Amino acid sequence: QVHLVESGGGLVQPGGSLRLSCAASGFTLDYYGTGWFRQAPGKEREVISCINTRDGSTYYADSVKGRFTISRDNAKNTVYLQMNSLKPEDTAVYYCATDDWRKVVAGNPNYWGQGTQVTVSS
Repeated sequence: QVHLVESGGGLVQPGGSLRLSCAASGFTLDYYGTGWFRQAPGKEREVISCINTRDGSTYYADSVKGRFTISRDNAKNTVYLQMNSLKPEDTAVYYCATDDWRKVVAGNPNYWGQGTQVTVSS
């Protein structure tokens, strides 16, 4: 059974940093793509970063490029999202999701975590 658990969200001031973790169980991330998505109140869900855990290739949305970094630790079966220079507009519920790389990049993976709230406010 595929199970993803996000952690690391919280309240941070503008300009601050957070690191989100996505721990997988029930399967191995090595052969999948994993992505981070977010949804703010009243807005559609958007894909912000993806990593192909087989070859390490990555994707970043323009809104986070240069500020966020996605990485993986295959030994721990975990994907991370390091978020720096956070802005109030980054406030959202952040979800990790996994599936075939193409589905993740297309924004329609089948396996999702429960989400973690990130709030950027002074």
